[in-house]
Amino acid sequence: MAYLTLEDGTIFKGETFGASRDIMGEVVFNTGMTGYQEALTDPSYHGQIVTMTYPIIGNYGMNDEVAESAGPQVKAFVVREVCEDPSNWKSQGKLADYLEENDIVGLSGIDTRELTRKIREKGTMHGIITKTPPSAAQIEEMKAFEMPQPVERVTTREVYEFGEGEYTRRIAVLDFGLKRNILRSLAKRGCRLTVFPALTDPQEILDGKFDGLMLTNGPGNPRDNMEIVENLKQLVGELPIFGICLGHQLLALAMGADTEKLKYGHRGSNHPVKDMQKNRVYITSQNHGYTIKNRSLPDCAVVSHKSWNDRTIEGVRYVGYPMFTVQFHPEAAPGPEDTAYLFDEFMELIDSYNAEKGAV
Repeated sequence: MAYLTLEDGTIFKGETFGASRDIMGEVVFNTGMTGYQEALTDPSYHGQIVTMTYPIIGNYGMNDEVAESAGPQVKAFVVREVCEDPSNWKSQGKLADYLEENDIVGLSGIDTRELTRKIREKGTMHGIITKTPPSAAQIEEMKAFEMPQPVERVTTREVYEFGEGEYTRRIAVLDFGLKRNILRSLAKRGCRLTVFPALTDPQEILDGKFDGLMLTNGPGNPRDNMEIVENLKQLVGELPIFGICLGHQLLALAMGADTEKLKYGHRGSNHPVKDMQKNRVYITSQNHGYTIKNRSLPDCAVVSHKSWNDRTIEGVRYVGYPMFTVQFHPEAAPGPEDTAYLFDEFMELIDSYNAEKGAV
């Protein structure tokens, strides 16, 4: 028996699988029917208690090929039912064993529909998972829980190269908690990538004479990263930039916009987003708890994409600057490649920018 207690006092009783210990964190939900390993290993979930709304999880096992980072990033994983007998020709093991090996707490047997509805109604809350009913002191500690500077916890510690063979473009990547498929998506388009830690001196990137700059996804409140924002101000207009998720938010802050927390965030692989220029709706993968405030955007910013659920900003293009950003994950392939065109547009932006620069 184990207990998930929310900060409003609601208690859910279930059974642990994986590791068995007491943990606390922010409780969020993911609406994807598949992709549980990608969610587990997404650094944007660092330190969170993730609830899957789909009723049975683990049915196709685990496979190292689809991991988005070196290991699971979540604090805990909450499901209605965990599959003990996965069936998939690529399966390398069971979900429960994977969590236990990586010391991640799993909780099953609770009504995830009720938990999700409560988060939707009251907003994201902190929670604590305990083996016995939590004490008053534990509940107070949970209510005050914070995870400072999560980006610094998940970014690379060393500069490294990604990509093999011949290449046509050199791209600098600022790692705020990147998903590996961002790198793969760029590499297969003929890019040689140099991945930098989040707090890299912008002059180091400028000195590298790169063709473009990729700003990746990552965890936490964008406003907790003002040092990175100041660094980005020095890179604006110096080379083509493409930002995803947290990178989208941080560039907006660098351009003078502001951000705010969503009531319960967007997390899942089935979120409709409208491309305002193409007048077409795409199904996207998302994982974020914050959004850009519409009225705070500078005059040069044009909203290129909107969520077709709540009309929040999902993409921005900056007129007069070689850069654009999106809130969702085009590398996550929910469509399966509905929004992969954004990587192609980044390549086109780089080529046109360099052609114009060379003609001057």
